[in-house]
Amino acid sequence: MKFTLTKKDKGSNARAGVVITDHGEIQTPIFMPVGTAGSVKAVHQRELEEDIKAQIILGNTYHLYLRPGLDILEKAGGLHKFNGWQKPILTDSGGYQVFSLAGTRKIKEEGVMFKSHIDGSKHHFTPENVMDIQRTIGADIIMAFDECTPFPCEYSYARNSMEMTHRWLKRCIHRFDETEGKYGYSQTLFPIVQGSVYKDLRIQSAEFIASCDREGNAIGGLSVGEPAEMMYEMTELVTNILPTEKPRYLMGVGTPANILECIALGVDMFDCVMPTRNARNGMLFTSEGIINIRNEKWKDDFTGIDPAIGGYASTFYSKAYLRHLTISKEILAAQIASIHNLTFYLWLVGQAREHILAGDFSVWKDQMVKKVSTRL
Repeated sequence: MKFTLTKKDKGSNARAGVVITDHGEIQTPIFMPVGTAGSVKAVHQRELEEDIKAQIILGNTYHLYLRPGLDILEKAGGLHKFNGWQKPILTDSGGYQVFSLAGTRKIKEEGVMFKSHIDGSKHHFTPENVMDIQRTIGADIIMAFDECTPFPCEYSYARNSMEMTHRWLKRCIHRFDETEGKYGYSQTLFPIVQGSVYKDLRIQSAEFIASCDREGNAIGGLSVGEPAEMMYEMTELVTNILPTEKPRYLMGVGTPANILECIALGVDMFDCVMPTRNARNGMLFTSEGIINIRNEKWKDDFTGIDPAIGGYASTFYSKAYLRHLTISKEILAAQIASIHNLTFYLWLVGQAREHILAGDFSVWKDQMVKKVSTRL
């Protein structure tokens, strides 16, 4: 993987760049739709590519390992061939899912024992086998195995967890570097900065991750319930330490406003389930603000969902029609809303890139944050 920094914004730490993988280029800043189990919910691959204009999607190690399982994925030739998506894929290591299984897992130095949410069967994730699992899934970008601490979190727990995550990272790197991919293309390992919301821990972790000198770096353990301002503070601390010549990925973030503010802090890559999950509940993100499509006010609004951003779903369907489908619990409602929200997210980061290149990002960002945070 290669990363080229194209331009830096004068009024902030925002950057535009290009990530090059064997499955294609990614223009940053970028948002990655979440395809947890090998599918972005309610969206065809053709729509991801042609309408939404996604450049990379995310898969989840925990879910793909349990179902369909590694045997099926390896027989298929990896996730790209299994799901038909021929552009880059990033896999989450499963650390966040393990964190969310608090009642059914045990964390030890060796790794994590957990029970499947599907059938209760017991499984063991270690730094080594998580590297092997992601190799088999076939992701272009592989995440290190870490522990994602909850919020709030005691300082002593956060410190011990961070130190264990660093020890695990050394094991991940060793296993990754002594193995090769299965499908004839290169794969890249990203370490993850942890440290909860404690400044000294975040600084220590960012310095350690930077010293590992991998092709890219991630920031984890944020957007887990802490106030937005605290998330921004931790992100700024870390981006000031991580090397400028490598892409920075802020995991699990977030709202449109979160993304814009974190682009300004120097983050290049984002993912979040919010655009699809909220779409299925009738919440639409638009260039003018947030819409609850269930509200009566949209009943006879025959204008497009958001013609300003382009895309078939956003321009062809009216708010009134989508409200009707949503109230009627038609499956098509979830499809249209999901495609629209993802189209908006990709439009938003695309606009951010254009304004970085044009040199007026900071002014545009301040205006857009107000707009995208408004409830219509």
